[in-house]
Amino acid sequence: MGRRNRVCVVVLGDIGRSPRMQYHALSLARQALQDVDIVAYGGSEPHISLLEHQSIHVHRMPPWPTVLQRLPSILRPLFLILKPIVQFLTLLWYLCVKIPAPDAFIVQNPPSVPTLVVVKWASWLRKSAFIVDWHNFGYTLLALSLGRSSLFVTIYRWIEKRYGMMADGSLCVTRAMQHELLLNWGIKATVLYDQPPEFFRPASLEQKHDLFCRISKSLHRPFGLQDCISNGLAGPDNDPSATPFTTRAGSDVFLNQNRPALVVSSTSWTPDEDFSILLEAALMYDRRVAALLGEDDSIGNEVVWDSINEGKQFLYPRLLFIITGKGPEKEKYEEKIRKLSLKRVAFRTMWLSAEDYPLLLGSADLGVCLHTSSSGLDLPMKVDYADRPNKYIHLESSSSIKELVDVNKNGLLFSSSSELADELMMLFEGFPERCDGLKSMRSSLMERVSSVRWATEWEENALPLINEVISERAG
Repeated sequence: MGRRNRVCVVVLGDIGRSPRMQYHALSLARQALQDVDIVAYGGSEPHISLLEHQSIHVHRMPPWPTVLQRLPSILRPLFLILKPIVQFLTLLWYLCVKIPAPDAFIVQNPPSVPTLVVVKWASWLRKSAFIVDWHNFGYTLLALSLGRSSLFVTIYRWIEKRYGMMADGSLCVTRAMQHELLLNWGIKATVLYDQPPEFFRPASLEQKHDLFCRISKSLHRPFGLQDCISNGLAGPDNDPSATPFTTRAGSDVFLNQNRPALVVSSTSWTPDEDFSILLEAALMYDRRVAALLGEDDSIGNEVVWDSINEGKQFLYPRLLFIITGKGPEKEKYEEKIRKLSLKRVAFRTMWLSAEDYPLLLGSADLGVCLHTSSSGLDLPMKVDYADRPNKYIHLESSSSIKELVDVNKNGLLFSSSSELADELMMLFEGFPERCDGLKSMRSSLMERVSSVRWATEWEENALPLINEVISERAG
């Protein structure tokens, strides 16, 4: 059987929220010169470069009815049985009928059930190679809600292991996971670290200003009547030349001297990311700064905000946390934010397009990752922000995180809200001009970014494996 020069990327989830699989598709089309079919659910738009590539074809499966996700807890076992059956039949139809036969299927895991079963069957029926990209272990995520002792978790693990062992090739995200797969699952996997693609880069002043103008309505919308960002600002429709961070004067854009520090955190708002840590750290930062400046509780918020608007400089800046993402616990944490009384810290939650999201990261002064590993072996996608043009600090949830985070060079680690508050105080002292620690790490980071990119990592590690398993199958 000859080569078809076609690969299918399978995601049993929202393709717009699966960046690693989008990068696989782009690399297959650009670097391996393959036609690529993506079979996934819709919901969020993927990056424009993927949509515009003539060799990439996105096939969106019909979504799972949201009403069924709100069934009473007593019916949850029925939901857990019914959902994979429907997904199984839908995915099998797409992989075996709707798309041309590929040389290989590359499937994201998790979810494992029914994904691995369907892709294995499809690979057998269509005489294609079967490659699993291990992002985590699916059974450990299921155990977060059902408990490790659940019968469903036991069955799920058995299916995940059995069909994972049937793959013709495997990729994984850390050396710790590679070791676990080989030692306890009998699976030989190649490590492919998450690295930023070329569209993640430092944003120019012009790009920053344009981005802040596009999201100005969200920036002007506090969780309450006013906060340290919205107070004193002209409405976005009244003064399009000014944002909390930048000002346009003619054809030039300037950074505001008394601008807040921009801190970004991305989340799927799920139980494996405890945002109470961030809220507690923000409150600690707010209280500690007030204490250092000798402010007591009798000084009203408006007094502080007015002095900031008048141009008064403080040793520590205001902090604006922009939290991006969609997920089930978003409203829960937004309600907690509304109850906080903060003078120098503000929060905004939003969802950005695939094109604006890299610009936000490239505009941020700092990023915070709160992901905790359900298996202790994976890395969140945010860890590769450590190699993007801003510095990230990470919740220390597993030993594998140190595979990509070089402490004090491309990131910091914390294990509690108090440690996170300490790091915020240390990094932002003297902001924006005299924050030496932040500047030093940014300099080290930029040196690393210039040499580490997704395309390089993919060509060195994924491409040889893909070519090898396809050649073996074709032969």
